[in-house]
Amino acid sequence: MHERYYVELAKQEKLLSRKNEKSDFYNGVFDRYVNPVLTRDMIPLTWRYDLNEETNPFFMERLGINAVMNSGAIYLNGKYYLVARIEGNDRKSFFGVAESDNGIDNFRFWDYPILLDDVCPEETNVYDMRLTQHEDGYIYGVFCSESKDTSVNDLSAAVAAAGIVRTKDLKHWERLENLKTLRSPQQRNVVLHPEFVDGKYAFYTRPMDDFIDTGSGGGIGFGLCEDIEHAVIDEEIITSKRKYHTITEAKNGAGAVPIKTDRGWIHIAHGVRNTAAGLRYVLYVFGTDLNDPSKVIAEPSGVFLVPLGKERVGDVSNVVFTNGAIARENGEVYIYGMHISPYEKGNIFNKDPLRIRKLLLHRYEINKIEAKLKEKGLTLVPLKVYFKDSLVKVEIGMARGKKLYDKRQDIAKKDQRREAEREFKVKNLY
Repeated sequence: MHERYYVELAKQEKLLSRKNEKSDFYNGVFDRYVNPVLTRDMIPLTWRYDLNEETNPFFMERLGINAVMNSGAIYLNGKYYLVARIEGNDRKSFFGVAESDNGIDNFRFWDYPILLDDVCPEETNVYDMRLTQHEDGYIYGVFCSESKDTSVNDLSAAVAAAGIVRTKDLKHWERLENLKTLRSPQQRNVVLHPEFVDGKYAFYTRPMDDFIDTGSGGGIGFGLCEDIEHAVIDEEIITSKRKYHTITEAKNGAGAVPIKTDRGWIHIAHGVRNTAAGLRYVLYVFGTDLNDPSKVIAEPSGVFLVPLGKERVGDVSNVVFTNGAIARENGEVYIYGMHISPYEKGNIFNKDPLRIRKLLLHRYEINKIEAKLKEKGLTLVPLKVYFKDSLVKVEIGMARGKKLYDKRQDIAKKDQRREAEREFKVKNLY
């Protein structure tokens, strides 16, 4: 092992273990933190260096990293995961998984990057993966698949398509066919909706005439497909439209997977406008109907997040961008609809017998419950209530709802049992 490795490892460990703190920024909507959660300096040293002192006596980088950016995000089994775009000094990108216990600091990359099946020989670059935990049980990653535009002689001309992979553990990835949109030549910034719509897979698209310009593309599209393994969209409905003299004037695109609320879907997207200083990327928010995600029901004016300070300079200046967002409850467990009779000698201050009640659980217990609830069809139910010393205890368990055919079988068995009991009573009368 090269002695310089231990020097660099100590520096990196200090960087990884530092606590992130909120900045003094305030707008009443969100908090900004002082340190970025992922940078090029957090890439595992084993990726960047040959550690053998004989073959690498000067400890030179074998894989130089230009930037780490545009990460998809997901919360699984009590931890936060980012699938980051890692761009080498040669401008080629690949994906790596980093995890954290709190989603704010101490993100650490797994030992190995993601290996994608080489099913697209013309593909020269991949980047900007969005992660969707779909109700079909898979976690899908949708990313930009870039290849050379062979229809022209310009070496800078490229073609953008939406690549699709899926996994269940973020370790083993299955590459599916690229998304095909029959009415749009190119696609970028594509996001998979987390639920079926009319029994079909739903995508948010960004129709483009060529690699850079949206051209006739009118904004963020919405389309359905029957088969995710051979995804084809024949019609795209424009949801959030590009508008003159606004933050979406040049182009806009879907960012994070939409967040479900009881009033609709919340979308965080990016908008681009040309300025005297070049293109300016900002984030904005809009809402779509709960049952019809293609229908915009709320579109606040203004912006959500804009580039400030160091974000005005850098490798790509004047840009804020998103590939992912994680929406969580506050990590508590509540019981709903449990009736506790009011104290008969009480007064007007008696509590509502059906009020929501919070259960006191340890963090490790909540994390264990959350992990089990990720399994499709499982739900948390109270089994019994009892006293222990001065405390009221609730026994809870995981239950799986019956399939329709199971319900039918049970109904049939009950009918047969009732019929048998009826016949037995009739026979005993005589």
